[in-house]
Amino acid sequence: MTIHTDVLIVGAGPVGLSLAIELGMRGVRALVVERNVRTGAAPRAKTTNVRTRTHLRRWGIADKLAEASPFGVDYPNDMAFVTRLTGDRLATFTNAFNAAPDRSDDYPEHAQWIPQYTLEKVLLAHAATLETVEMRFGVSFVSAAQDASGVTAIVLSDGEEAQVRARYLVGADGARSLVRDLIGAKMEGRYGLSHHSNVIFRAPGLAAAHGQGPAVVYWQIGVNGVSAVGPMDRDDIWFFASGLSEGETLSPETAAAMIAQRTGVDLPYEILSADTWTASELLADTYRDGRILLAGDAAHLHPPFGGYGMNMGVGDAVDLGWKIAAVLQGWGGPDLIDSYEAERRPVHRVVLEEAMANHAIVAAAFPPALEEPTPEGRAIRAKVGGMIQATKGREFHTLGTVLGLGYETSPIIVPDGTSAPFRDGQTYRPSARPGQLAPHAWMKDGRSLYDAFGQGFTLLAAHDSSTEDVATAEAEARMLGVPLTVIHPDGVDVATLYGARFALVRPDQHVAWRGDAWTSVLGQVTALASDRIAA
Repeated sequence: MTIHTDVLIVGAGPVGLSLAIELGMRGVRALVVERNVRTGAAPRAKTTNVRTRTHLRRWGIADKLAEASPFGVDYPNDMAFVTRLTGDRLATFTNAFNAAPDRSDDYPEHAQWIPQYTLEKVLLAHAATLETVEMRFGVSFVSAAQDASGVTAIVLSDGEEAQVRARYLVGADGARSLVRDLIGAKMEGRYGLSHHSNVIFRAPGLAAAHGQGPAVVYWQIGVNGVSAVGPMDRDDIWFFASGLSEGETLSPETAAAMIAQRTGVDLPYEILSADTWTASELLADTYRDGRILLAGDAAHLHPPFGGYGMNMGVGDAVDLGWKIAAVLQGWGGPDLIDSYEAERRPVHRVVLEEAMANHAIVAAAFPPALEEPTPEGRAIRAKVGGMIQATKGREFHTLGTVLGLGYETSPIIVPDGTSAPFRDGQTYRPSARPGQLAPHAWMKDGRSLYDAFGQGFTLLAAHDSSTEDVATAEAEARMLGVPLTVIHPDGVDVATLYGARFALVRPDQHVAWRGDAWTSVLGQVTALASDRIAA
């Protein structure tokens, strides 16, 4: 039996599901195969950042994720540094990752602390509503071969092999990617920077057993080392993480004893899962071989400090999704997909550096007097707390990295000769320089400017812009078959906000071009062949 589809996606985590949604909302056929049932209780990611939730808004499901929040979106997204749950407070970072549900001029959707498995449920439910998306669980990817017109893959289900014929294959199959092995991509960097536990447990009464107040993570820094504990879901479910020696494992009994020791709270802890993970700094040497591509952890791995990993993978899916759709639908040239690695790899490199800096900040050992109720202990706690407050902010206040990384060197961006904006990982400074994320604003009717963007390209035009230029742009789009929406946003001063009377915004909300008069740029930003443009 041969199954026919446009895009075969291997892996049904957040990256694979996001790619399926991006393709499905554009009418592209996508088949997602996943060998696991993905009902585990041990999520790695717990933060959906402002950029990812903005994509969910574009897909129409940001409110669904908010409704699924286990403690409500108003629960304080604070990071509390303590000696232990029953000990002393050392430092506090409020509103980590911009998760407070406050209206901001910089973005339309706040971040949200939520277990990855809950995010996956929301994504899966939406993907299931898209007519051209098909999900198959319990199906393993085996191998694939490609030719000039497509990819033929072999998958395995219930011991029986089936053949899938697709135009493209995308490996969103994680750190141990079989698709990466298939194309011969090598992970470059450092493996095994540190080793950690990941324990999920149920503990009725734990929230009332300490006086630290509400927070999403309590970072425990004491004589027993560094660990983290926090509420994760309804029904008194918590998580616990700490460093381990290489090769060390945790039995349920050992995990429960460690939690009691580190927190100072003696309760009957019910261990739901206890596994280990390794922090690494790795980047694939290539993301593509012909019609086979990599996304998410299959292409890049970095320490989780800063909450970038899963969110970066969703960004990969969005960048790749609209480009594959454009090529399949004929309004993107074949070289358009080449821009995927050219755009995403530099972003991955910067984020790797940020994550590594965060990974290196907190030491693993502190003076024994740190927890003593003595003048010496208080002095040490004050010193350690000051160090944490001065250095850890970059891990929890990341808006400059989340929103400020652009694609200035991309072959499908039209540069305007302006200098790159100064980048500060913590502070976001909106810029409409081509390649950057389109500056956000609220319109008079209360909607986000982003809500007015079309599914294809969007031309923002100032109210005093030339109608003749607009007509020329629309005629060019019709000739090339490029979907183009023209908007004159009410209550938004386009010329001031974007630094020009016109700005061309891509389907992923990045600026492709800006200027005071229209120039024929649609061919360049979609990588269409010059002979077609001339025709």
